[in-house]
Amino acid sequence: MATNRIQAQSFLANLPLFKGLSVEELDRMAAATRQVHAERGQVLFHRGDPANGFYVVVYGQVKLAFVAASGSEKVVDILAPGQSFGEAVMFMEEPHVVTAQALVDSLLLHVAKDAVFEEVAKDPRFARHIIGGLSRRMRQLVADLESYSMRSGTERVIGFLLSSCTTTAPDQNELTVTLPTAKGIVASRLNLTQEHFSRILHDLAAAGLIEVRGREVRIPDCQRLQLVGT
Repeated sequence: MATNRIQAQSFLANLPLFKGLSVEELDRMAAATRQVHAERGQVLFHRGDPANGFYVVVYGQVKLAFVAASGSEKVVDILAPGQSFGEAVMFMEEPHVVTAQALVDSLLLHVAKDAVFEEVAKDPRFARHIIGGLSRRMRQLVADLESYSMRSGTERVIGFLLSSCTTTAPDQNELTVTLPTAKGIVASRLNLTQEHFSRILHDLAAAGLIEVRGREVRIPDCQRLQLVGT
């Protein structure tokens, strides 16, 4: 148990949300944190479940989505290590509005609501960190809404590829992008059908703008691709 607490404290200290907290403050937060080991496909919470705290991804990948009774879904976000989720509804003291599911075997930290509320009341700096994090999330949601409303499907895919680069070639103009998850999930995240997403990738490849090998997408000329997407 002590080891888990030390590990939680170490990880929390490296998150933007907890930057600047003292060792004592971090220790209090770590004491209210539990590890959650989630297997691939495991649901962390459903829409309507109570929000008793928020989650941080240590490793793995988590999908947030609206799920219809028919089983169809709209992916809201795909979360990677270091990202957190669930803060907004926790502060509103309302149930979760989306379903969270692990896309791969994952380790998460769950920080209890009561501990967060106590720290916010004690430390204005921590409150500002929380507000800043929520503001960044809101800005991203507004950017997503603008993208869905004002940009074509091709522009959305190009923007996603250019913002998701994982390696850069020495000439700085060639990128290799690894899609973070299955194409169907990425398509839903971009508010596209899987068929439309695949067709856009095919058209970009036919134009010589990208090369697709499974989940790996090579961009031989980023500037050229960027011009197409603007």
